[in-house]
Amino acid sequence: MSESSGRVLALDLGDARVGLAISDPLGVTAQPAGRLECRGRERRLRRLRDLIAERGVVKVVVGRPLLLSGAVGPGAEKARAFADALAEAAPGIAVEMWDERLTTVEVERAMIADNVRRRRRREVVDSLAAVLILQSYLDARAFRGAGRGP
Repeated sequence: MSESSGRVLALDLGDARVGLAISDPLGVTAQPAGRLECRGRERRLRRLRDLIAERGVVKVVVGRPLLLSGAVGPGAEKARAFADALAEAAPGIAVEMWDERLTTVEVERAMIADNVRRRRRREVVDSLAAVLILQSYLDARAFRGAGRGP
């Protein structure tokens, strides 16, 4: 299966949880895929490797939390290290970083505006942030593929 035809999985990394989103098989739309609630790099890598195999994922996009200035901070360095470890743990799967600045803030604001209760927000914010990461990635890829992007 080529990289352009197959599911893309997005990760919104957190200390306690990893938000998940997955694309349709054509790589056009992003849908929430829940969250992983486990600590420890090895355990996360095992669970992600299983999910990649189960869902037919051809690429993983890892959210890269750059500082607002665009500089690489500790969070972005941690995300890069995890992405490198995932690439090693899942050979043959492309792993790419994607700017995720303010995705969680954007999701929180939208849910507050929609009067979503705090408890419910905590349950879905990670996955919805992953959806924003993935959809922006998919849209940019489509834009580049149409010959309009960098």
